[in-house]
Amino acid sequence: MAGAFGALSLESDETAPGVVGRAHPFRPSGTTAHGGSGTTAHGGGGIDVIAAGVGPALAAASTASALTAAVLQGDPYDLVVSAGIGGGFQPEASVGSLVVADEIVAADLGAETDDGFVSVTELGFGTVRHHPPEDLVRLVGNAVGARTGAVLTVSTVTGTAARARALRERHPTALAEAMEGFGVAEAAAAHGVPVLEVRAISNPVGPRDRAAWRIPDALAALTEGFGKIVPVLEGWNRHDQ
Repeated sequence: MAGAFGALSLESDETAPGVVGRAHPFRPSGTTAHGGSGTTAHGGGGIDVIAAGVGPALAAASTASALTAAVLQGDPYDLVVSAGIGGGFQPEASVGSLVVADEIVAADLGAETDDGFVSVTELGFGTVRHHPPEDLVRLVGNAVGARTGAVLTVSTVTGTAARARALRERHPTALAEAMEGFGVAEAAAAHGVPVLEVRAISNPVGPRDRAAWRIPDALAALTEGFGKIVPVLEGWNRHDQ
């Protein structure tokens, strides 16, 4: 892989002080992207890490801005990684573990009807899922010992057992929920750039219990995990697929 852009995203009331809104560039080539919500790789090599705000809309806008700026500078990205913390569906995704998305799904983009929820795809208005490269998902998952499955993007964090059950019934392969991945993936898809999503689990999906959140543990797991993920990203080349 020549270069990557990474979107670091945290849920609004689970944010570690000093993280959201601050850009953390890491680029061996010295090139920096600004305004994105994800980890991105440039054609010139290296990785940019940019912390952005909360929710799919801001994530999409920030990522699109960074990708567009890179194209205009003649140094486009080869990959976008959406990374951060999120809720885990129990018992498959335990607190403190990492998950890698094999599907990035907009779980609440659609309409409520008398017969239940109908997705935008079922309504005929677009897509509600993106698929990261299968080989990259496998390589990253193996590198960090993470489970792979669907990561749901929601605009409202789940706070009840009933909603957690409903989400799992609609998305039986879901491992986690967060608030930015689908927005990042939409922006990447518009630019024809592959996307990856990695989440560290900070809390169970279900009844809201802030005392059960383990944000420092999740951030530590994400930091340790990226020490193993970066070499995989640097060795992966989308053009070889």
